[in-house]
Amino acid sequence: MQDINWEDPYCGEGNNCFRIGTDDQGNAYIAVAGAEDAYVSDSREALRALVLDIKAGKADHLL
Repeated sequence: MQDINWEDPYCGEGNNCFRIGTDDQGNAYIAVAGAEDAYVSDSREALRALVLDIKAGKADHLL
């Protein structure tokens, strides 16, 4: 298993908290806080775009 460095959880109002992580290979990970063993992985740029869209309200129904 990869050694993932998780950031502090991000919690929006009324939404589940999620965490972003990276590994030494430059891969990015996103998981619901408390369930980091069940994560989605993609490039850092792709997950960054996803998070920015969620924060902008474009995809808030996904959380």
